[in-house]
Amino acid sequence: MTKRHVHVIGAGMAGLSTALQLALSGEKVTVYEAAPFAGGRCRSFLDRELGCRVDNGNHLVLSGNVAVQDYLYLTNALDTMGGPGAPVFPFIDIGTGERWTVRMNKGALPWWIFDKNRRVLGTKPADYLSALPLLKADATDRLGNLLDKSNPLYRRFWEPFIIGALNTEPDISSALLLKNIFAQTFAVGGKACIPLIPKVGLSESFVQPCLNTLRQHDVEVKYYHRLRSLLWEGDQVRELDFNGTMIEIGVEDWVVLALPAWFMRELLPEVPTPTDFRSIINAHFRVDAPDDGMGFTGMIGGYAEWVFVRNGIASVTISCAERHKNIAVRDMAALVWHEIAQLLHLDPAHVPPHRIFLEKYATFAATPEQNIRRPTSYTGWKNVALAGEWTATGLPSTIEGALRSGMKAAQVVLRWGAPQ
Repeated sequence: MTKRHVHVIGAGMAGLSTALQLALSGEKVTVYEAAPFAGGRCRSFLDRELGCRVDNGNHLVLSGNVAVQDYLYLTNALDTMGGPGAPVFPFIDIGTGERWTVRMNKGALPWWIFDKNRRVLGTKPADYLSALPLLKADATDRLGNLLDKSNPLYRRFWEPFIIGALNTEPDISSALLLKNIFAQTFAVGGKACIPLIPKVGLSESFVQPCLNTLRQHDVEVKYYHRLRSLLWEGDQVRELDFNGTMIEIGVEDWVVLALPAWFMRELLPEVPTPTDFRSIINAHFRVDAPDDGMGFTGMIGGYAEWVFVRNGIASVTISCAERHKNIAVRDMAALVWHEIAQLLHLDPAHVPPHRIFLEKYATFAATPEQNIRRPTSYTGWKNVALAGEWTATGLPSTIEGALRSGMKAAQVVLRWGAPQ
């Protein structure tokens, strides 16, 4: 009997995760990607103006991100990740110049909050009880109604953490989505909160190892293939149209659509998708500063939430860039450089060579209203499944969520019948 063929549309993190799970399960898989590269919003590239490779964005993953750990293990990429090797988080308050490092213990009992040298500067152990309302959050709760803004922990932990993790204004953000992140990391203890940072770049950790693994399992990745339409017979897709190049879909074959939410709305308007999005600004600066072994620092009271320093490049992420809509993107570089210069003890008046990018539709808005619009991987159609961080993963738009969505889509396909 001829082996069925699974067609994965999209080679971002969700599509690669789907293809990986299916290929390792013995399925025949082909991946189609509109761009000339894989990885989507999680990749590295050569910036000719800076003369070096940079990541297209900053992603801080933690040891408790089980989908990330599984993906790295299956692609033999665990050794490509670095970081401090312990649950430590350095911070600087841009307004006061104060610096501190949160040092969690690895066990589930958080005794570190009783040591003033390990907890957030200026906080007391009782301040950490502010997390308790989060544990009871449901699908309708907003963080603005649950967290106490007068608590000193809010400004120096909750606010930057929410903005960075959810890429949405804290007042309107979904408490349930943050609760799910919290349950996977901080609630488990420090052993689940060890920062993981690529030693070289995002592509070297999350893209190329997966492509190598797929190649070993005879998976072909076809670039420059932009899906234009699906041809249906009843509730089953029978052809894919890639700008006039038609791919026939057999009666036993499957299609996994691992495409951005905004594209899905055009392709299949009957599929519910998020309709509200938030942007991210990423900036990269050439710097003469040694790596400190941490690789990152949290920024309090500035424009950026996180600064990553690696291989002579300081990169910043400005999440939920709508908060700064009155500032032109090109003017943001000088403002952000003042913060980096303060952190690295460099000249704030001398802005080094840099590049700055705006990702307009970086993530869906992590609000209760948008969260309930996210569809499951199973569509109800006979041979179509969905993948993408915007689907119903229980998490916001993160690498962990994207990889989890790929696993869910693969499970839908595999449940339908084992490969022959």
